Amino acid sequence: MYYLTTHIRVVAALLIREMSTRFGNKPGGYIWAILDPAAHIAFMSMIFMAIARLPALGTSFPLFFATGYIAFQFYAAMCGFLNGAIKSNRTLLSYPNVAPIDTIVARYILQASTTVFVAICVFGAIILTMHQPPELYWPAILEAAFAATLLGLGVGIFNTVMFLRFPFYEQVFNILNRPMFLISGVFFLPDALPGPIREVVLFNPLVHVVMLFRQGFYPQYRAAELDMFYLYSFVFTAIFAGLFVFTNSAAVARGR
Repeated sequence: MYYLTTHIRVVAALLIREMSTRFGNKPGGYIWAILDPAAHIAFMSMIFMAIARLPALGTSFPLFFATGYIAFQFYAAMCGFLNGAIKSNRTLLSYPNVAPIDTIVARYILQASTTVFVAICVFGAIILTMHQPPELYWPAILEAAFAATLLGLGVGIFNTVMFLRFPFYEQVFNILNRPMFLISGVFFLPDALPGPIREVVLFNPLVHVVMLFRQGFYPQYRAAELDMFYLYSFVFTAIFAGLFVFTNSAAVARGR
């Protein structure tokens, strides 16, 4: 119990430090965290409203793109924030009570809370402007968000080690990760794609996250290609690989 209490206090202290570092030094703080996704969603909505009469689901372009963008952000923001957890806190690892995993846990809690806060603000604003508010199915929404954060956690843990040990890997990952936003179902429905392309796209686990997330906002959306077994297999494989590399890395133990 003593060690557990100590680590809880350490995580709480790191959480406060991360909040201060990330939001305390910026004008507006959390306002920028809301304005960034809101601007992306508004921009995408204006473009597609100019070339199409209706979105692929429902009648609201902002809601359609928000369900894709926010679902993707639960993974992308988590992964990006965790990638540098050890590198950014290496000076604190010299303290005997601070373990490398504490930095991961603190950043996971902060990023998950931030994305939830942003999602509530963005969807709340969109729903208030709609004539017919959507009928929300909370189990699908919460499960998709949780699965996305777990996937980001697994990839982030793996990357925080590999970025320290192999700087070249960081460049390769950034190049490969950049097009993920375009092929994760944010702009389209995988069910509507031609057969060969659809089969390739479905290998991306984030496509399944977005489909599940959209089911929570569109009761009529069946998501015939959704494969929860594949999604969770990928999620737990990423977490296992990340923890395996993390616990067996001398670079993490030294913080460099």
